Amino acid sequence: MALELKTVFCVCFFLALTGKCRPKYYHPETPLMQYVFNNSVREPPVLEKLRLKTLEDPLYIMLATIEHAQLMANLLKLMKAKKAIEIGMYTGYNALSMALALPDDGRVVACEINEDYADIGKPFFKEAGVDKKIDIRLQPALKTLDDLLAAGENETFDFVFIDADKQNYGNYYEKSMQLVRKGGIIAIDNVLWSGRVIAPAEDDLRSQTIDTLNKKLHTDDRIDLSMLAFGDGLTLAFKRW
Repeated sequence: MALELKTVFCVCFFLALTGKCRPKYYHPETPLMQYVFNNSVREPPVLEKLRLKTLEDPLYIMLATIEHAQLMANLLKLMKAKKAIEIGMYTGYNALSMALALPDDGRVVACEINEDYADIGKPFFKEAGVDKKIDIRLQPALKTLDDLLAAGENETFDFVFIDADKQNYGNYYEKSMQLVRKGGIIAIDNVLWSGRVIAPAEDDLRSQTIDTLNKKLHTDDRIDLSMLAFGDGLTLAFKRW
């Protein structure tokens, strides 16, 4: 596991240096996008604290963008959602954002395999008063999704956010389709993968997997679809009634 994380860090660092991957915490670079950012983003203080804490981690590039988190929180409010799943919690920035948007009896099932990352977020969950809403599952996400299905929670979730290991994206999507209710939303991050989804290299399994899922979603008649080209790409799949 330590070797795998080191490899991921080296890849992310190289991409950042070469300009192929802009670290997600940066503000937009153009004056117009900076204007949009300045006049749209509303980051609660507790979320800002967790974001700044997360930036101390070498793999901070995995942090969800402020814009994505805010959009998803607004969607949860619009849907009057009560149940959400996050596949790939990291330090919990987006899980906290979702928990803040849910009612008092709401629940976020947060899938994470690294306890150290989960521990970073816990004090901030408590500070925000939403720690009881966040159900952290420290095991492979597919196991958690199977556990939820086995517990009879199919078609009971309002929202699922997929942002974990890319080679399982297709599996996460299909499990999520079983768990989300009709009219619910599956949000998928990194669908542009810094442009590498265009003609992926033969040895680039992550890019191939994301490209395959993107093409599958485009023809999937179980959903309505929007792919948003901001951040590293965010797809919203709306499960049809």
